[in-house]
Order: sequence, then C-alpha cells, then structure tokens
Amino acid sequence: MKQIPAPWLRQLRNQIPITDLIVQLQLPMLCQGGLLRFCCPLCHQYQTATNPITNLGRCFHCQKNFNPIDLVMAVHEYSFLDALKFLEESALPDRRIPALLRRR
Repeated sequence: MKQIPAPWLRQLRNQIPITDLIVQLQLPMLCQGGLLRFCCPLCHQYQTATNPITNLGRCFHCQKNFNPIDLVMAVHEYSFLDALKFLEESALPDRRIPALLRRR
C-alpha cells in the first residue's frame, strides 16, 4: 500500500475546524460558561472543551484528545482510511480524493 501524503493528512487534521466538525457530526452540545461542551463519543460525558489554536477537542473525563480524524473515527467507528474519506467528501468537498484512497 502506498503512503498517504503527509501534506494532505495535515490539511485534514488542521484545516477543518474542530468546532465546525462537532456541529456537522451532530454531537450533542451545550454551552456552559461561554464554552462549547460536546458529548464525548467514547465516555458520553460533557467534561469536554475545544481549542481552536491546536484544533483539538479534549475530554477531561476519559483523558482523550480528538483531532478531526480521531473524532470521525470515534463517532462513526470508522477505520483511519474511512475517516479520511469521510472528511474529504463532507468537510472538504472541493478537494480530490487521492488515487490511493479511491482504489480501496
């Protein structure tokens, strides 16, 4: 299997805002003290936060960080490659899927 291009992975991980993805994935959310709290897809607690600078979501209950790829994998129980396809097709519709992923 060919290697997935690192710049493309970085783009999926860093240029899809984590808060936008949480909304797109329709995760249950609440606003608490002016902060967005989302329901962790692993432990189902709201002890979470997002950081737009690092583009990560964090669950303080189960101690898990989520980048956009991790979050899609957890919510949909997708494999890594399936999560990449999902992000490209739904969050980056103007981008082309690398031939590596189309053959799968």
